[in-house]
Amino acid sequence: MKAEDTLVTNLLQGAKQFIVPIFQRDYSWGTKHCQQLWKDVIRVGSDPNVKGHFLGSVVYVAAEDNTATITRWLLIDGQQRLTTLTLLLIALRDRMAQLPGNSGQGEEEATPDELDDYYLRNRHGKGERRHKLHLRRADHETLIALLDGKTLPEAVSERVKENFLFLRDLVAQADVQTVYNGIKKLVVVDVSLTRGQDDPQMIFESLNSTGVDLTQADLIRNFVLMRLDESSQTQLYEEHWQPIEQAFGRRYRTEFDKFVKDFLTLQLRPGTPLKAAEIYHEFRSYFSRTVEKRGVDGILSDLRRFGSYYTAFSLGQEKQPALKAAFARLRSLVEVASPVVLTLYDFHDRAKTLRTDEFVEAVELLESFVFRRSVCDMQTRSLGQIFASLAYRITESQPLLSLKVALYRQGKKRRFPSDTEFREALETRDVYDMRTCFYLLDRLENFSKERIDTSNFSIEHVMPQNEDLRPEWRTMLGSDWRAVQETWLHRLGNLTLTGYNSTYSDRPFSEKKTISGGFDESPLRLNKFIREQSAWDGTTIEQRGKLLAEKAVTVWRPLVVDLLAVKQRELEEHKAFAANYRIEDLELDDIAKNLLEALRPQIQAFGEDVVELPNDRSVIYRVFDFFVEIIPRKQRLSLLLNMDFADCEDPSGRARDATEFAFIIGATETGGVLYNLDSQDDVPAAINVVRQAYERVTE
Repeated sequence: MKAEDTLVTNLLQGAKQFIVPIFQRDYSWGTKHCQQLWKDVIRVGSDPNVKGHFLGSVVYVAAEDNTATITRWLLIDGQQRLTTLTLLLIALRDRMAQLPGNSGQGEEEATPDELDDYYLRNRHGKGERRHKLHLRRADHETLIALLDGKTLPEAVSERVKENFLFLRDLVAQADVQTVYNGIKKLVVVDVSLTRGQDDPQMIFESLNSTGVDLTQADLIRNFVLMRLDESSQTQLYEEHWQPIEQAFGRRYRTEFDKFVKDFLTLQLRPGTPLKAAEIYHEFRSYFSRTVEKRGVDGILSDLRRFGSYYTAFSLGQEKQPALKAAFARLRSLVEVASPVVLTLYDFHDRAKTLRTDEFVEAVELLESFVFRRSVCDMQTRSLGQIFASLAYRITESQPLLSLKVALYRQGKKRRFPSDTEFREALETRDVYDMRTCFYLLDRLENFSKERIDTSNFSIEHVMPQNEDLRPEWRTMLGSDWRAVQETWLHRLGNLTLTGYNSTYSDRPFSEKKTISGGFDESPLRLNKFIREQSAWDGTTIEQRGKLLAEKAVTVWRPLVVDLLAVKQRELEEHKAFAANYRIEDLELDDIAKNLLEALRPQIQAFGEDVVELPNDRSVIYRVFDFFVEIIPRKQRLSLLLNMDFADCEDPSGRARDATEFAFIIGATETGGVLYNLDSQDDVPAAINVVRQAYERVTE
């Protein structure tokens, strides 16, 4: 690596071309960055005592297709500075050409042609080598059109165009010689890397660039592609990364980092949520561990595929109508559901193990889970962790069933609210205060029917909010009208959607029904009950609230899951855990070892459904539920049995009530009977008790 301070004008002079690699981000400086550069140029250009201004660094490495006449350099860092400076030079050149008498004969003066030859073009270059700066795609086409004075391309780079017009207006109002003097005083650190010796990526990361901060996406893209040869860069960029950029569109800079966070969450399964600032470093670690097996092409292929799932869900690009609608509803409730949705989408698209109707059912189940918890005022702060945990438990062979099982097995604080909990919360809480109140009413209106557009409707209180109720309302509500209003005002039964003018909201009930656009004319099914009433009070509000709550139970459906599947999943997890242990590794003295060897074959002979699961302290026998845990002791075994002591028939009298003990040392399960075995003579009696426990869990 060679680094030295140099004037930017010296850097640009000579037969050379700086190329922005295909994987680099597009030109992204805004007008505020151009304004700052302009201020610096004018400041140093107008003050003869200022020798120079440091602009930053320009880092480059030789391209692979250099010729003897024109040296081509790949820009590693400095694209934003050189592009903006080039736009300023074009604006200055054009302004000079407009001014009369610009002969360039003064000692410090320059002509438009000299600016072209020194800093903008290679006089003897042909084709793409004619220009000193070669940008990416639309940026380049726009820059060349400006440089050549031609019509801008149809696919114009708005950022290049806007910044040029901004700088052109500034130059038009300034002294051109002052501008040129300022440009000639700009200093950069000229960093030339040696191909094959220096690591461009490490140097790129260590630079403290000014201007627009690099996103995690920028760093990831450069990390993956910068290490490759130019042909591979172009191939992989066009095949994988460019489709990602196109899919994300204008939201690439704001959304791609979020996507990579979700992608890494699924790949790495971290114990705690990944932090935004850690995404790049986590990706580097993932890449290093995975690239040997998957290759760069494989990793980018995964990114592209999951990126398409992310844009379908998070950016609303889904094509299938039923899925698109389900996605939109889930997005309106929660922002952190994408790990689960991406997992489901992978099994739907790649593995073909999840049909479209099942996918819709799964998303609607997540919608119900989130909304029921919100209505029941259950904790929602940890939803990100909940959804990540659910994603890990979804299996490729049975995605929908495994999702249901995972939801069922959530702990008490993360549970799927029951119909009773959901119904009671809807009937008793002030739903008007919920962020999702409009969503609730709209979904009740449009569930499973021809959709009515409610976008121009608003939430309406049938009984008005005004504390100073009109006499007609007070009479209708009764002598305790104020208490009735306070109790029922924001309840579900008193809320609806209307399209009439809000100034009518305080009108008497009879007028709210009959006015133009009132309840009697309302097309909404939600208002059918209201149309049928001649009076409106606490009783009718309560009645309507119960009807709507009952309907809500069918809209946001409960979790229904096969309990056998739940037990099967639990058993699979127990088997996976036990695979790390061997019975031979248990600490057993000779007596305990001989007793265990006598018990094992007889217990396993109970049936083919018996599963033996060792751990570091005991051996557990299960069908689905455990029926006995054998715990080694000094010169004996303790048998913990899954049955009530009152149901245990033990002629030997050795069985004891396990619930009398605060805890049982070495046990991982909880049982009702404890049987201590210390003699071979008592093995038949012990087997008799163990068989009872087995029959209890299999009955």
